[in-house]
Amino acid sequence: MGIKGLIQENPPAAGSVCVEKRNEKPNHCFIFPPNNVDMASHTIERRNNHWFVKTKASSDLTVQIENKCFHLHKIPMALKSGYINRLAFRSNGSSSDSNLSSIIQMDSIPGGAKIFEQVVRFCYGLKINATATNIAPLYCAAHFLEMNDDLNPGNLISKAEAFLSFIVLSSWKDTFRVVRSCESVSTWAKDLQIVKQCSESIAWKACSDTNASSFTSNEVFLNVLGKTSTDDKNLPSNWWFEDASTLRIDHFIELVSSIKKRRKIKPELVGSCIAHWTKKWLPRVRIGKQKSNNDDDDDNDDDLTIRLHRVTLECLIRILPNEENSVSCNFLLHLYKIGVGMRIESELVNQVKTRIAMMLERCRAKDLLVKNTTTLFDVEIVAQVVEAYAFHHMISGKTQVAKLVDEYMVLVARDESLPAKKFQMLVQVLPKEARSCNDNLYTAIDMYLKAHPNLTDEERTEICRTLEYHKLSQEARTHVMRNHRLPESMMVRFILLEQVSMARLCGSFSCSSGDERRNPSGAVVRISKELRMRSQKDVKVMKKDVEMLKIQVGKLQMCRMELQRQIKKPALI
Repeated sequence: MGIKGLIQENPPAAGSVCVEKRNEKPNHCFIFPPNNVDMASHTIERRNNHWFVKTKASSDLTVQIENKCFHLHKIPMALKSGYINRLAFRSNGSSSDSNLSSIIQMDSIPGGAKIFEQVVRFCYGLKINATATNIAPLYCAAHFLEMNDDLNPGNLISKAEAFLSFIVLSSWKDTFRVVRSCESVSTWAKDLQIVKQCSESIAWKACSDTNASSFTSNEVFLNVLGKTSTDDKNLPSNWWFEDASTLRIDHFIELVSSIKKRRKIKPELVGSCIAHWTKKWLPRVRIGKQKSNNDDDDDNDDDLTIRLHRVTLECLIRILPNEENSVSCNFLLHLYKIGVGMRIESELVNQVKTRIAMMLERCRAKDLLVKNTTTLFDVEIVAQVVEAYAFHHMISGKTQVAKLVDEYMVLVARDESLPAKKFQMLVQVLPKEARSCNDNLYTAIDMYLKAHPNLTDEERTEICRTLEYHKLSQEARTHVMRNHRLPESMMVRFILLEQVSMARLCGSFSCSSGDERRNPSGAVVRISKELRMRSQKDVKVMKKDVEMLKIQVGKLQMCRMELQRQIKKPALI
């Protein structure tokens, strides 16, 4: 039956499909069976879990679907269904023994008892109300019952198929309703390619410049036939994300595959759609829950949920666009975090980690922020990704990644719940040669020490071990001399280095004074350069700090000598 023939203004004849046009409402139609129904009925009564067809003849066929029974008649059912025809007359040997009652168990029918009731109404000459939410199960049930036109012209398969095609071509919203209704008949819907047909229709509309979701059914239908067009260039490119996020994972994957095949939507838009779906369906996945002996049932449910989330996550990773910048670094970090916690396939975990590592040179520090349960941010996954970057790249000259890590440490340093070992992991994840300047690193370390005043001297020493004197600016060195949050051993080391540097500077000054008589202009230039680097005020302050620290170091040495003498004394008997 053609698409145009579905819309009729005259009353429907028997055996036709009548589609009612209602603006801004879901499509539905009344399907009428052919006139050649041998046993017509006016109503079907339900008493608890039993259905009775009101006719003059007594029932000779019982169909059981789980705990529900339909008391029917062989002739009208067998005329429409080849499946029932075989089962109803197989036990009796011939149709002449139709007075004997038959019982058919039919638990596997798509849609269950609710859809079978519509099938019964069709077989007895009653109209059935087909909508976008029941047409897919009805179509699957018709195939299950073998209700094709070869058995009876104008049978249920052809009528359901006609209305299904009309919905898929005409209405954006109803197409999604059809896909969601396939969840209860997933296997049949896949075999009959209902989901594929709907996905291709959605992909075609999403690739167009028209916001199909804002149209009424008839407007979209006319647009599909090429009789009218609507163009709104002000529509956002992600107008279809919310509808796509209502789909189950297997149906969403089918949709994404259809969109990729068309190659008219940018990869970054596809990646954003996947991120939108993930944010809606996997917002907070519980991982690593401790089991107890008192909640075995809850543990089983949790294990089933985790397995479902694991499969879902693996599917999402597999359908990610491969193009560069098609997905954000922050989204991939979230996938990586959940994937590690759920123990998905190690190959997929490494694939995501490597992909993030390749993006680090183009990332910003805030892109690395991923919230955690025990600490404010999860720094372990960032350290693992940076380590992967260091493994795949030559570190020398890659100062932009070192700068990125230092800026990230500045953002997480204020977290009071961040343990020293995890922060130390970030500090030492890159080798020393990756940084040409330690000023940002020192800023991050100082902020962490300030936010964690109760650290032990050993913890502070380990955190500061990476700092190098010659990679700090003069301003940073001056701050180090006055920073009592740093471990004393480090301050002493920096003071000694500063003394050596000052001695060299004084030596260069004396040499310059001797050479000034021979070459005054050159000496002035060299001395002026040195004076620009260090002002007289800073030199005086540093000298005072050095003298004070010398006294403190002397006291510490005296204490150490006294302790050594105490240890060497023989124990009293």
